[in-house]
Amino acid sequence: MSAQGKVISTTKLPPGFIRKGFPRTWYHPRWRLLTWYPRGVLNEVFADQVIEFIEMEERIQEAPFDRYADLSGLTHIRIGIDHIIHTARRRRKVKQPVKMALFADNPMSFGIAHSYELLMSDAAHWLEVPLKTLECPS
Repeated sequence: MSAQGKVISTTKLPPGFIRKGFPRTWYHPRWRLLTWYPRGVLNEVFADQVIEFIEMEERIQEAPFDRYADLSGLTHIRIGIDHIIHTARRRRKVKQPVKMALFADNPMSFGIAHSYELLMSDAAHWLEVPLKTLECPS
């Protein structure tokens, strides 16, 4: 009880998010959303660590979860287009569809985010044609 005679609860409410096992990431169970706020330099090694973390989480989670990454904390991006293509191909093999949003506040981050978006898009769906139509004839 406080000095004014009011009852004060000592139990704390649970946080609105649970900290996940990767730096600057938070999981929001209400929305099944993983948010990430990277800082510093994004290079190929760091990008691979992020993908490995996400793939590990996908294996242990019972349901798919969406993702949001705010790239405004990056000071440099040192990742080649070949690595972006490799990563997009690797991520397209995901069994359960999820949504991902990337926030970019500068031209380089935006270019990386846009390139990844284009590589992840479903060309057949966008063109409204069967996938078989886009396969190279034998």
